[in-house]
Amino acid sequence: MTEKYLSPSFESGKHLFQKNIQGSIVNLNLIKLKKEADYSAHPDLKPAHSITGHQAYLTYIKEAEPFLKANGGEILFIGKGNLFLIGPENEYWDLCMLIRQKSVSDFFSFEQNEDYMKITGHRTAAIEDSRLLPLEEVLL
Repeated sequence: MTEKYLSPSFESGKHLFQKNIQGSIVNLNLIKLKKEADYSAHPDLKPAHSITGHQAYLTYIKEAEPFLKANGGEILFIGKGNLFLIGPENEYWDLCMLIRQKSVSDFFSFEQNEDYMKITGHRTAAIEDSRLLPLEEVLL
């Protein structure tokens, strides 16, 4: 069985912080959604009727975006994914997102905002697996 990744580890967060990136970062998010959202870990957020993982993730984006903007972040792109053109033939992602953050510290402030954390259950309910790759701009 393939390992699933739903949130950063302490070590990966520490590594990002210690890179001491100056300026903005763009986070590449790859998201695999559940067919049906699972709110068992967050029953307080569960809607009255069953919804798809896609619907739960849209709810998460809608509710998270004000917190993102308050920390100087912005959604640059959200696209529908599929199979890779170059990569494992059986690996696919439902959504791909590019999110700009003003800085690594602003990203951590966003992630640790208590009010934001109250709505992350929609993300948990929606996601089957994910990848998050922080990108630092390189001038060639």
